Amino acid sequence: MFLTRRFYLSMTVIVLLFVAGFWWRYCYWGAFALLALLGLLLILDIVMLYHKRGIDANRSCAERFSNGDDNKIELRVESSFNFPLRLNVIDEIPFVFQRRDINFSLSLNRLEGKTIIYHLRPTKRGVYGFGKIRVFASSPIGLIQRRFTCGNDQDIKVYPSYLMLNQYELLAISNNLSELGIKKIRRIGNNTEFEQIKDYVSGDDYRTINWKATARRNKLMVNVYTDEKSQQVINVIDKGRVMQQAFNGMTLLDYAINASLVLSYIAMHKEDKAGVITFERQFDSFVRPERSDSHMQKILDNLYHQESTFGESDYSSLCVNVGRYVTKRSLLIIYTNFYGVNALNRQLSYLKQLSNNHVVLVVFFEDTELYDYSREPSRDIQDYYCHAVAQNVTYEKQAIVARLRQNGIFALLTKPENLTVGVINRYLEMKAAHSF
Repeated sequence: MFLTRRFYLSMTVIVLLFVAGFWWRYCYWGAFALLALLGLLLILDIVMLYHKRGIDANRSCAERFSNGDDNKIELRVESSFNFPLRLNVIDEIPFVFQRRDINFSLSLNRLEGKTIIYHLRPTKRGVYGFGKIRVFASSPIGLIQRRFTCGNDQDIKVYPSYLMLNQYELLAISNNLSELGIKKIRRIGNNTEFEQIKDYVSGDDYRTINWKATARRNKLMVNVYTDEKSQQVINVIDKGRVMQQAFNGMTLLDYAINASLVLSYIAMHKEDKAGVITFERQFDSFVRPERSDSHMQKILDNLYHQESTFGESDYSSLCVNVGRYVTKRSLLIIYTNFYGVNALNRQLSYLKQLSNNHVVLVVFFEDTELYDYSREPSRDIQDYYCHAVAQNVTYEKQAIVARLRQNGIFALLTKPENLTVGVINRYLEMKAAHSF
């Protein structure tokens, strides 16, 4: 039981009346009368709130949360009291969120229930623990609050961004991926796999006319081609220290994991096979490229457990194990981060070795905060030198792109928040150009 502000204000008035009673006798007797009335109302308030359980609350949310997305939580609060209530509802969310605003005030009429909806955005994968739901109820008298402890402790696993995956899936079904920034790529030349011969209809490309079939059937016939199928697309994720840098609360590793998950779905939607490789100081995990119905769950489970390390990534080990496990020519999308040309030069020989047998796309990140700072005006000499350093780092990122292209390696420099759309667009461009 908790005493409310109304109780303390009432007691303050009574005390002041008692003090005034030293000068005015009627104030003294009035204070006694108010004290007796306050005692009766307090007893009545206690009886009203404690004569039965009265309040029930429960939490409803997904069995797992999506990393980097807003996840909906619903609190259902119901009253079985025969009088109106004022409530304060506090949900004990995981401490990692460090939020103090999950405290909701509402009013319930007799025998009424209401639903509270709020959202949480996790920025790290793992297990998040919810506690109880605390409900503080007061009657119309309002002298005390009764605390109700409702709900159960609940552990929620935070997975890579499957909500983003669902969004892409729905838009892909409705052919509206352009709403998310996915470009419609014009295909260069004919597709590579012959499918069938059909009658010519207005609008068909005259270059696909099959003259032998036309002569045999005595009417125009055209060849129909389809996308080359069963190509392998493998997301290669660097888990070294360079991927621990954070933007908007999420590490580069988590951005790469979310992008890999969505790209794997898009590749399988395009009838390619999708796989995942993770590495750091050693070759860490390998999900073989497949296109089965259960394969997305296998990729999701693998990505859920990945964590970055403080070590330097070993690209020589990556080359050895890619040669061992990936025998078919594939598109390798390597998510990493280079801070300068010297950092690239240390790994360039290994990237060139991979590009001898596969098509390699290196994806690394633009430091948006540093870029924005470099565009601000300098205020003094020290600030001028800091801006010069920031501009040099920005220039080196562009130099890395040029250096990779000179060595026949595809490159994508992107902002972390644009990673998923940028990677999908580049994959579609390369597929349309038959680059792999």
